[in-house]
Amino acid sequence: MGHRLSRIVTRTGDDGTTGLADGQRVGKDSARIEASGAVDELNCAIGILLAQPGLNSEIEQCLVECQHELFDLGSELSIPGSSFIGPKHIERLEAAVERLNSELPPLKEFVLPGGGSAAASCHLARAICRRAERRGWALMRHEPIGGDLLRYLNRLSDLLFVMARVLARASIGTEVLWRRDR
Repeated sequence: MGHRLSRIVTRTGDDGTTGLADGQRVGKDSARIEASGAVDELNCAIGILLAQPGLNSEIEQCLVECQHELFDLGSELSIPGSSFIGPKHIERLEAAVERLNSELPPLKEFVLPGGGSAAASCHLARAICRRAERRGWALMRHEPIGGDLLRYLNRLSDLLFVMARVLARASIGTEVLWRRDR
């Protein structure tokens, strides 16, 4: 799988291209690189979330597993035609959403991003996840990619939303809801 990085400065990208794991060179602004970059940014945002105090072990373990899966997903983007994300990964996310959401009251209003540092970090990761999904759909319009990859990102954004609700309640006792009548 791919090349191991032994040299960081290679100068091969100075012409505006970058290498995929299969050796192919593509523009740094290509749809594939945009999608891959958004997934990388999402993984970094989850890393920031994991650095926040107050995460329970279930959420922490789930997020670490997501980080590993996002590397797999990035590999799938970097090796056209490959498939590393499948139904079992999506089912894991769906089960986590159901488990965490079952402990929350039903929503009657939209939730404002915030609710303590961990919840706010989770909301930011959710927004970045949505962008990664949009970039994936843009790539899909140009060339085929696995549909499970896009479903995974969609479910992950759902999971991050539910986690943000859980974390807000753990931090400040409630969520900050949008007030229509302000």
